[in-house]
Amino acid sequence: MCSVSSDKSIKWRSSGELREMFLLFFERLGSKRYQSFPLVPDDPTLLFTVAGMVPFKPYFLGLRTPEVTRATTSQKCVRTNDIENVGRTARHHTFFEMLGNFSFGDYFKKEAIPWAWEFLTVDVGLDPDRLYATIYLDDDEAHDMWKTLVGLPDNKIYRLGEDDNFWAAGPTGPCGPCSEIIYDQGPEFSCGSPDCGVGCSCDRYLEIWNLVFMQYSRDETAKLTPLPKKNIDTGMGLERLSSVVQRVKGDFETDLFQPIISKASQIAGIRYGENSANDMAVRVISDHLRASAFMIADGILPSNEGQGYVLRRLIRRSVRYGRLAGVERPFLLELLPVVNEIMGDPYVELIEQRKTIEQVIFMEEERFSRTLSQGMDLLDGELKGLKGSGSDKLSGEVAFMLHDTYGFPLELTEEISSEAGFTVGRDEFDLCMERQRNRARASSKQSSAVVEKNVFTELADRLGATRFDGYDSARSEGTVEAIIKDGVEVETISAGDSARIILSRTPFYAERGGQVGDKGALLAAGVRFDVEDASRPSGDIVTHDGVLTEGGIRVGITVEASIDEERRNAIKRHHTATHMLHEALCRVLGSHVRQAGSMVTPMFLRFDFNHFSPLSPDEIAEVERIVYSEVLAARTVLTHVMGYAEARKMGVKALFEEKYGDIVRVLEIPGFSRELCGGTHVGNTGEVGLIKITRDEGIGSGIRRVSAVAGAVALDMFQAAGRTLRRLTDILGGDADSLARRAEDLLNEQKTLERKNQDIALRGILGNVERQVKNAVRIGNFALVTGVFEEASRDMLRQLGDRIKTAEKNAVILLGSLENGQVILTGMASDEAVKGGAHAGNLVRDLAQAIGGSGGGRPSIGQGGSKDTHRLSEVSALAERIFRDQIEG
Repeated sequence: MCSVSSDKSIKWRSSGELREMFLLFFERLGSKRYQSFPLVPDDPTLLFTVAGMVPFKPYFLGLRTPEVTRATTSQKCVRTNDIENVGRTARHHTFFEMLGNFSFGDYFKKEAIPWAWEFLTVDVGLDPDRLYATIYLDDDEAHDMWKTLVGLPDNKIYRLGEDDNFWAAGPTGPCGPCSEIIYDQGPEFSCGSPDCGVGCSCDRYLEIWNLVFMQYSRDETAKLTPLPKKNIDTGMGLERLSSVVQRVKGDFETDLFQPIISKASQIAGIRYGENSANDMAVRVISDHLRASAFMIADGILPSNEGQGYVLRRLIRRSVRYGRLAGVERPFLLELLPVVNEIMGDPYVELIEQRKTIEQVIFMEEERFSRTLSQGMDLLDGELKGLKGSGSDKLSGEVAFMLHDTYGFPLELTEEISSEAGFTVGRDEFDLCMERQRNRARASSKQSSAVVEKNVFTELADRLGATRFDGYDSARSEGTVEAIIKDGVEVETISAGDSARIILSRTPFYAERGGQVGDKGALLAAGVRFDVEDASRPSGDIVTHDGVLTEGGIRVGITVEASIDEERRNAIKRHHTATHMLHEALCRVLGSHVRQAGSMVTPMFLRFDFNHFSPLSPDEIAEVERIVYSEVLAARTVLTHVMGYAEARKMGVKALFEEKYGDIVRVLEIPGFSRELCGGTHVGNTGEVGLIKITRDEGIGSGIRRVSAVAGAVALDMFQAAGRTLRRLTDILGGDADSLARRAEDLLNEQKTLERKNQDIALRGILGNVERQVKNAVRIGNFALVTGVFEEASRDMLRQLGDRIKTAEKNAVILLGSLENGQVILTGMASDEAVKGGAHAGNLVRDLAQAIGGSGGGRPSIGQGGSKDTHRLSEVSALAERIFRDQIEG
């Protein structure tokens, strides 16, 4: 690394040392050290954790009470708003670490300011004469702290406006002034402008640390009211601090990046520092690979939306910049050990998830590498065409084709186009995307009527939650609180009426969390209401949906609600099996496996989860083995009711998108798994019985779905499979072990017979070559040879055409046949015929269109077809007329 700073007083320290020094400094001052929180925040307004304060946002907003009043972290962060500048500048990154110290109503400015100064000047050893502070325009309190407590003179304290030195969580809510600590790197970093000073955008006066003083609450009128408890939020980039302490010209020259850059340069066969384009390429790769590894370790997988889309874009940008540096093969996996060596301590998730990270990056790089060359050829051709057209904009339709067919993120197309001096038609691209979405939505319909929604919303407000007794009982008595018929609340219903009934309490489980609703009956003297489903149309009210088959029901009567217990037991088996399957998948495939959806019925279960490739037979077998070993262990299934925060501290699995209340139910299979779940379950894993995975399929990018059966359903399936096996052995002979070999022998025999039949048919067709040539129609200098066959393959037609061209030097050939219920056409022209102006592709094109199909090709060969088999007999006559028109034309 090239040392450039003239501040020789700083002791060189590694980035790891600086991280630990910072955390220890604030631990000594009473702060609790937190491990870095995940990159996926518990905040629906953010895709990623973008700053150290994000995990503590609920405390700053007053939504939750913190467990401590002082905290410190080195937080993993991802930002992609300036991704196009990564590698171009010394400071832009997608992944970075933010060192932070936080106070929740505890210490404030008079502590935060001198502590920051002490850490930088005493612990780190920065020259105080090189440090400046910026404050908000009217923050006299901060000014006095810098001047009296630190001793910074007035000429080193700069007052800046709201854009630079005022922080707000949003238009309203907590906010306050901030103070930035600036380090003068020396004149060699200056832009050279006479006005270069604090606030200049060049790298000389470098912002190191931002101290945010949350002391106000802003209302809708922009009025600022002092907060009763003031907070501190500070952030300092580890990469930036490291560049100053290690006395290098930018973040990419620090020990956080240089080993990765060195390895990437070695792979590319380049020397870092000799070529600006190559330097940028390896900087981009080093940045994006760090981000990708951490994102995958936190459970993010490539997809076409959300966090997964960002990950896919980062990996694909890395591949593309590898190509620009001259690397034509997959190479990212060779860099991962370097990333792990640098960052594996303290981020052990990189080591724990190493296999998963490698698999995801390998598959994504392989997938994109296959289409990158084709896509680049298309894009290069389009951009070359634009240069001669006078236009400066690439068509949005082309950008959409690159996105849809070749996997190019729009931003990648924009970046490449911009490098060539062109923009991209975003409006046109967005229109193409919307058309695609509309096609995807065309088959889906919304089912709930507005009037029904209003009725149930009002009932939920009036009645409150329906008490659920179904965890402990299959029947209970409840009062009829409301009846809804045809979307309207009524007082009574009669036999034959369909309705939805709300009770004061019920054992019926209403569909939620993937578990289907119960079926059963509501009973009273002379009354029977058959419940076909139980649902939650609004809030926590449960409706019993069905038909009154006997008597009459009115609001206020008491009924016995009784579920179909056998059906419920089958559902319970499948639901507990789903949890067991989830844990087994995590153990076999990796901890990145995260539930993306589920369906639990009495007949089967479906489980959707994040994963990047089909399960191998061995993986399926291992998952089943793990699950079945838990069945045989017959473990007691426990349910705990506790606070949500307590459950999360215990490491209980939860759905990322699911919203949970303060009190939750935790399903525990001791020694195996713990997961949040409000559904119904067996009391012992042995009750689940047989379990068999029946299908593994992809349902979206990065999402797999496994289907399985359990209990009596699984037994039925095994028995049916056994009957089929016995029937096959009776038909084919032998035993079950030899069945596969017997089937292979039969298939091979069939293929042999098919080849013999094809050879016989081909000999018959080729035997007519002389007659075909003799009957050729002479048009000008050309001999038009046509033929129609009943069951000739396309390959047979080509072989016949080749024989005809050998026998007739000026041959133009049009042959037709039937194959798989369609007309197939093959056109060919000899070299002499092509020189004379014949075009087989055009002949096939026009002929195919004439019989309701399509086709085309080159002058020497073309092919086409039509679904209208009745037009085959017209082929010869049409070919003569069309070819004559083409030649004469």
